Amino acid sequence: MSKHVAVLMGGLSSERQVSLWSGAACANALEAEGYRVTRIDVGRDLPEMLLRVKPDVCFNALHGRFGEDGTVQGLLEVMGIPYTHSGVLASSLAMHKERAKIVMAAAGVPVPEGRVVTRTEAAAAHVLEPPYVLKPVDGGSSVGVLIVNEDHGHPPQELTRDDWGHGETLLAEKFIAGKELTCAVLNGEALDVIEILPSVGFYDFEAKYAKGGSRHVLPAQISPFVYQEARRLAVAAHHALGCRGVSRADFRFDDRDGGSGELVCLEVNTQPGMTETSLVPELAAYVGMGFGELVRWLVEDASLDR
Repeated sequence: MSKHVAVLMGGLSSERQVSLWSGAACANALEAEGYRVTRIDVGRDLPEMLLRVKPDVCFNALHGRFGEDGTVQGLLEVMGIPYTHSGVLASSLAMHKERAKIVMAAAGVPVPEGRVVTRTEAAAAHVLEPPYVLKPVDGGSSVGVLIVNEDHGHPPQELTRDDWGHGETLLAEKFIAGKELTCAVLNGEALDVIEILPSVGFYDFEAKYAKGGSRHVLPAQISPFVYQEARRLAVAAHHALGCRGVSRADFRFDDRDGGSGELVCLEVNTQPGMTETSLVPELAAYVGMGFGELVRWLVEDASLDR
């Protein structure tokens, strides 16, 4: 008898739509692989839904708060339902960008200079010498990210808006010019490295998810040393945070003429996008692992006490 997999999707965060896309793609692929699948659009009634559905495994396709920060993982631990991706501690750590940076730096993974500030501080005056980046300390999908360039005479005015919906605590970081790179880690082993080329501006929500928003270069056109270093650091960050299953580390590499040459890890995603055209499936396909095989591997890897 095939396993009964509940695909957790949607959810309560600002990344709900992304999660619906990931969940739908994974559910369809799992059905094609022969699993019995129940799709659950996650709300606050999730415990009752799981008691009713009684799945063998939960495939976590949630992104953002409640699904990526250890909350759902803790619920599944209490209920005794095996689940995919990382566990409670790794999910919580990786979601909080500042705490993740502390852990990664202690493991020898270079991270950008920066500090935590309040929205009030960041709106009142420059909190770092421009250029710098402001981002929600516990957000994802580049939602709420602001880049402050050298020609900004004052802080971003978006921070003063009454409808600002990205939290009161921000991470200010030195802006690292150069290439945007990403590397996935699957089962503790690095896959390859992609360079991301946004069509306009930086790799924001639109660049990530809109059609034609970015172009992916695989393998990334960088020196063999930097290529292998990105892979090594992705694995080091994965293990330092205690990740399981699959993760994706994002980097900046300053390759400009006269630039610093630094390669820094911006963050680790424990719930990377999982549509068939997302970065992790693209990296898996490059080494011969189709989308169906990837989601099947994640289901068979599912466990408790992750």
